[in-house]
Amino acid sequence: MRAALALGLLLAPGVALLAPQPAVAATQHVMMERYAYSPATLTVRAGDSVTWTNHDEAAHDVVTSSGPASFRSPLLQTNQSWTFTFTVPGTYAYYCSVHPDMRAQVVGLAADTPTAAPPPAPAQQPATRRPIVTTTAAAPPAAPVPAQPSKDPPITSTADVPAQASAAVVGERLDPMLIVAGIVAAVAVLCLLLIGARPEP
Repeated sequence: MRAALALGLLLAPGVALLAPQPAVAATQHVMMERYAYSPATLTVRAGDSVTWTNHDEAAHDVVTSSGPASFRSPLLQTNQSWTFTFTVPGTYAYYCSVHPDMRAQVVGLAADTPTAAPPPAPAQQPATRRPIVTTTAAAPPAAPVPAQPSKDPPITSTADVPAQASAAVVGERLDPMLIVAGIVAAVAVLCLLLIGARPEP
């Protein structure tokens, strides 16, 4: 009997640890500043409380426009707060009745709704090495070498000589007096040759 009692005392803490623990209610905060609710969207669990605090100089309040339950705060002056506990899951849209442009919402979840785990980070792919391509730029064309002036006098053909100059040269070479002198000399030489060739008597 004593052994069973001792065993029960030893197992009791482990059973208490394994038993499901009730969810602990939390309190979240929404700031009223610069004529806006911050954060504009808030997620809570059933049993959680939300406290609104006014940090503007103007007065604000919290009034539901839709949702599974309704609530309305008193008009909050600067640094005043108001707390509401959400017991029914659902989406609560609310606004400020003094400044209707101030709008926000609270998303209420069931108490046993598991918190969505953040998506796993994508696996990093190893960086692929790209082949290194080297290009050789084409050499610019060589600048043309200017032609060096020739030291030799230009060669002119007879075609480049004007017709009048050619006629003058031909006229000088064919001077009649020279022709006559040449004929006389040729005749004299011929006579001398004939005389020298005659036999003596």
